[in-house]
Amino acid sequence: MLTNPHAFKPRLVVAAISLVAISISLQSIVNADDWSGWMGDSRDGIYRETGIIETIPESGLSVKWRTPIAGGYAGPSVADNRVFVFDYQKSSGDAFNAPDKRANVSGKERLIVLDAESGKELWRHEYDCPYSVSYPAGPRCTPTIDGDRVYTLGSEGDLHCLNTSTGEVKWSLSLKRDLAAEVPIWGFSSHPLVDGDLLYTMVGGQGQGIVAFDKMTGEVRWKALDTAAGYCPPSIIEFAGRRQLIAFTPDGVDALDLLSGASLWHIDISPMYEMSIARPMRNGDLLYASGIRNEAVMIKLDSQSPGASELWRGERGNAVFSSNSTPAFVDGVIYGTDCNDGKMIAVDATNGERLWTTFQPTRPDEKRFLKHGTAFVTRIGDTDRYLLFSEIGDLIIARMNREGYEELGRDHVIEPSGEAFGRGVVWSHPAYANRTAYIRNDEEIIAVSLAPSSK
Repeated sequence: MLTNPHAFKPRLVVAAISLVAISISLQSIVNADDWSGWMGDSRDGIYRETGIIETIPESGLSVKWRTPIAGGYAGPSVADNRVFVFDYQKSSGDAFNAPDKRANVSGKERLIVLDAESGKELWRHEYDCPYSVSYPAGPRCTPTIDGDRVYTLGSEGDLHCLNTSTGEVKWSLSLKRDLAAEVPIWGFSSHPLVDGDLLYTMVGGQGQGIVAFDKMTGEVRWKALDTAAGYCPPSIIEFAGRRQLIAFTPDGVDALDLLSGASLWHIDISPMYEMSIARPMRNGDLLYASGIRNEAVMIKLDSQSPGASELWRGERGNAVFSSNSTPAFVDGVIYGTDCNDGKMIAVDATNGERLWTTFQPTRPDEKRFLKHGTAFVTRIGDTDRYLLFSEIGDLIIARMNREGYEELGRDHVIEPSGEAFGRGVVWSHPAYANRTAYIRNDEEIIAVSLAPSSK
């Protein structure tokens, strides 16, 4: 019999508080976003996780861990508390960067899988892969995670499907060997896209500009388009009551039926040197596609049935001509880094007029121009705040809207270990998940906390 029924109340309170803390902790885990492929789970460049910092303090961000890796442009992906990073361990050959010459080197492409909390390696898959490409640092394509499978596409066209837990190879094929595809001078760069039972990627060639594979077996389900591969990944939009597969090739922007590859519409645009790179971005009934120099087109989508028409074309002094990084397109304004002068440019979607420009997200000390100046743009939820990762290795939070650019802090988080046009660069899109930014260069991958300080 209890002689003092109040004696156990403190213990009960402590237990209740502990349960609440555990519940909150578990809820945080449940609500934590993954970043299962290029530009995030939805492949739209929006980071939807809540509870992250609103500004970057002057003291900088906390680095949770660092893990050595080798070269590559492929951004990391994150799922189920694992980080997937794709790199290239060169063993011999003269690696050089030239816009018109292929470098011949030998080495291994490697998919390295790390624990997301510690950076400890869990497993790796590697294979010999001689390169004959320009800018041979490593693979371009971010691993694509779909359930218990991860898909990688290497610079020379090696397509693999592996188990995410063990690294067991489920199937593999070579675009070069099995489909007689020509390797683009800058390597295969079309991040694989998985939707339903199919995996889509750009291949290139007569009738096989884009190919849909069975994601479980690697069997070819359909081929479409007479075009070179280019460098842009396919994407999906839903408009006019129809889901449409968007392929931006060196010959134009095409919308295709997802299950058959049948053409729905086509708009001409031919970027120089087959450099269709940046993904066409949609806002409402508008779709913006851009290439280098003065190649850009604003497409108006038909709301009644799948179809499209040209609204305006890019010209010198208007629009933004994106190359390495895909722009954001929000509330009638396009925000992107321009390959001609290297500035971040905001553009009015109705007519292509430039609203403002700044070097702040690329190289703040630049005064004239920066060839292929690059910053990777990620919108933070449904706000006008953005995470920007600059080519010099700075992570930035900034507010961008029609009125202008306002920086909310930056931190130099990683060194620009690559080279382009005689300057140091890091050209790799970060992954954002678990209130953390996962960022790589050609020497290491780091995890940087985006959680508010506990102080």
